[in-house]
Amino acid sequence: MPKKQPLSERMSQSASQLTDQVQSSQAWNSIFRPGSIFRKGYNDSPRNRSYVVMNSVLYHLHPVKVKRHAVKVSYTLCLGGLSFFLFILLTVTGIFLMFFYRPTAAQAWDDIYTLQTSVTFGLLVRNMHRWAAHLMVLSVFLHMARVFYHGAYKAPREFNWVIGVILLQLTLLLSFTGYLLPWDQLALWAVTVGTNMMGYTPVFGEQVRFVLLGGVEIGTDTLLRWYVLHVLMLPFVIVIFMAIHFWRVRKDGGISGPL
Repeated sequence: MPKKQPLSERMSQSASQLTDQVQSSQAWNSIFRPGSIFRKGYNDSPRNRSYVVMNSVLYHLHPVKVKRHAVKVSYTLCLGGLSFFLFILLTVTGIFLMFFYRPTAAQAWDDIYTLQTSVTFGLLVRNMHRWAAHLMVLSVFLHMARVFYHGAYKAPREFNWVIGVILLQLTLLLSFTGYLLPWDQLALWAVTVGTNMMGYTPVFGEQVRFVLLGGVEIGTDTLLRWYVLHVLMLPFVIVIFMAIHFWRVRKDGGISGPL
């Protein structure tokens, strides 16, 4: 009779086979580019060491060459660049608004009213911020639609498509959290509906609702938490994902070609 392998050896072989299957999958190879230590068959060779340099985002902010179709405005409508420009505009106008806004239930609406009526260019800057937020949601959605229509989500750009979907969700969250800050009736009902919907999440819905409200009902703690989400956490996460998104556009061959 053939001798049975020890259990430890069989478990080691199964783990090795599972690792090989994962590292050979399309999803894994779409996330980690050639030359990464996480790719299957990596070895310390001059070629792989050069890949480390070539894949660096700091050394390759701009491509060496650009495809002819990529510079045509009629092909991309510059929707990705427009979305980024609107994010910069929102950042600049948002910093201006922060100088005149206090995230407390007793002062939030009064600060907004004072900003619109007594601060020089206050109404203009607030309207720029508001309309830029609406336009950013629209431009990001149209950008995703354009990418889908041109098939730019296909290999080797699958991972970047996932990053784009995450950026779309973050954009919607950024817009929704800003909706609460004026602390008017529209804001109160919006956060009531939103947190109630999140409260129906299976398993941990009530815990999520409690964290977002800062208690069992809407109050000053709710406004403060959503203010921190709007001006600090979400923009910080968006900047990280945008950097990854731009880098992968460069390293995955630039803007996808015509069908």
